[in-house]
Amino acid sequence: MNTTNLQTPIDYLKGVGPNRADLLRKELGIHTYQDLINLFPNRYLDRTKYYKINELQRNNSEIQVIGNITGFKETGMHRGKRLVATFQDETGTIELIWFRGLKWIRESLKLNTPYVAFGKASWFNGKFNMPHPELELLVEHKKNLRSSMQPIYPSTEKLTKKGITNRVINKIIQELFIETKGRFIETLPEKLLSELRLINKSEAIFNIHFPKNQELLSKAQYRLKFEEFFYIQLQLILKNLIHKSKIKGYPFKQVGTYFNTFYKTCLSYELTHAQKRVLKEIRSDLGSNAQMNRLLQGDVGSGKTVVALMSMLIALDNGFQTCLMAPTEILSVQHYNNLMEQCNILNISIKLLTGSTNTSERKEIHDSLENGDLQILIGTHALLEEKVKFKNLGLAIIDEQHRFGVAQRSKLWKKGPSSEKEPNRVFPPHILVMSATPIPRTLAMSVYGDLDISVIDELPPGRKPVKTVHRFDKNRLNVFRFIKDEIAKGRQIYIVYPLIQESEALDYKDLMDGYESIVRDFPPPHYQISILHGQMKPADKDFEMKRFIKGETQIMVSTTVIEVGVNVPNATVMIIESAERFGLSQLHQLRGRVGRGAEQSYCILMTGHKLSNDSKTRLETMVKTNDGFEIAEVDLKLRGPGDLMGTQQSGVLNLRIADIIKDKDILSVARYYAKNILKDDPSLSKSHNAVVLKTYKSIGKYKNIWNYIS
Repeated sequence: MNTTNLQTPIDYLKGVGPNRADLLRKELGIHTYQDLINLFPNRYLDRTKYYKINELQRNNSEIQVIGNITGFKETGMHRGKRLVATFQDETGTIELIWFRGLKWIRESLKLNTPYVAFGKASWFNGKFNMPHPELELLVEHKKNLRSSMQPIYPSTEKLTKKGITNRVINKIIQELFIETKGRFIETLPEKLLSELRLINKSEAIFNIHFPKNQELLSKAQYRLKFEEFFYIQLQLILKNLIHKSKIKGYPFKQVGTYFNTFYKTCLSYELTHAQKRVLKEIRSDLGSNAQMNRLLQGDVGSGKTVVALMSMLIALDNGFQTCLMAPTEILSVQHYNNLMEQCNILNISIKLLTGSTNTSERKEIHDSLENGDLQILIGTHALLEEKVKFKNLGLAIIDEQHRFGVAQRSKLWKKGPSSEKEPNRVFPPHILVMSATPIPRTLAMSVYGDLDISVIDELPPGRKPVKTVHRFDKNRLNVFRFIKDEIAKGRQIYIVYPLIQESEALDYKDLMDGYESIVRDFPPPHYQISILHGQMKPADKDFEMKRFIKGETQIMVSTTVIEVGVNVPNATVMIIESAERFGLSQLHQLRGRVGRGAEQSYCILMTGHKLSNDSKTRLETMVKTNDGFEIAEVDLKLRGPGDLMGTQQSGVLNLRIADIIKDKDILSVARYYAKNILKDDPSLSKSHNAVVLKTYKSIGKYKNIWNYIS
């Protein structure tokens, strides 16, 4: 059976026809024979056991019995009318009951003929009955390509209404097996099959749809999950290899004055081992002839910014300009302020470009960028504007990259310099993408598998972990007392209110109500309070933020605009109101605003008493751990991969059979083997990899879901 036959439209399969085909296309996305074969069951009913009637237990479970119908009776009136059949085996009797389709059922069933009855056995009025059983003549039951483990397929309400039941889907899949003679082309190389003791493709496909027992089902599931992960990883790793071989970047060969001066004179502390390891990985990328495409992950406060600055200094040492793009004005201003001090000492020109930059300043920035006088540009989306042209952009750093779309990132690519030898060819800048939102390893392998990943997995020495507690609203007076004590010690406080995106008016009301009650408890002039929210003008936000940073106000009441990157070492308490309305990664990000100085810091999660199970899990996780990667793993389990990455990335995770959370061990094995095969044979041209190359090409041809990533 060749693969092209599996691309036959589903309309041509016996038992389908145009109407059913149309429904299968719309409801389940089944267009071809191949799609139908890959419609894997959600679960299975174990039909290995046939019960005797005298063995039935009162546990309301699904069972099957072999027996004969010995008689019928109709009882009840009008809507309460029902058909009752007496079903008998050699050990006893049970009643079969129908409430719908009585006439048709009565006419279609034969008396005193062996049937297999399957359904839920209920105990009522001193005897067992089975409402709306599945009935099949024993002779048909034995003939069918039916497994003992009965598959239950994904379905929709519309399919069921139109009569395409689980039984119908099972029947058309049987038809497909008859047409293909159950033979399917192998997609994995012989060496892999024997090394991992995997069953072959035809066996796996047969046993996923018609497993004879649990053991064969497990073997089929493992084989098919491995294959799915293997080809995803192969695509991602190949993409990375092709990227490195085809997309050239300027090699930064020297580490010179800027880098060395900073390291020897400006750096007042020892870098952590993790920071040194990551810098080494970045230096190695920048020194090669390929364009760097690296994701730098690090928990809140792990010291990503200093690694970013040192990477910039390598670019400057090689005569190139660099830029850093952040998702919000507050964050870009902060990056600018942090870097400006160092740049002044090293005599480096640095500017800030955001939506608020005035026209004359903009013109000055545009000119000095184009003539090469401006070495570092920090900014928001404003960096992507057509007018922003660099003389020779060598390194672009993107902070909190999940806030930027693929199209936005590609605009930065085009701002690279052209080659002297090839004036028409633009060399893309090296790209370093930073994220303080830890991504679980399994997800990173699948979503960012084509990027090189560096992780800063230790905090600088001397940092005290933030103490986190959960308090109910009734404890508010104690919490306020605690705040007053902290302010008396000269510390500052954040109080954050949630953002309900659907209703800005509601957010604003929540925030203003909160602000008013805080002013009552912390009256001026003894206490000074700043307020920050999304509806304020940038200049007003900036004014309030500056007051807080300078210590002129002790309390900052804010919505989540405070979330990313704001750095006030003197702030030691973060109070999160209605904490149950926040996601885990957001709670973790908010907590990261405190704990930046030498003093002990606290995060207080305030909630009402009514909490869902997921909310309880989130709050318990926050209280238990400060480790962002552990938190991200819990978040992945709670929300699932699509939600965690945002819709634009969920395409990659539309897996047919594998589950990125439950099957992470299989994912690791699949990545390991995909890597090894490509290490030995990057072009997949060796004869023993012919099957891999063929499958890889056919996936690219028919499935285009992994080609957009990063």
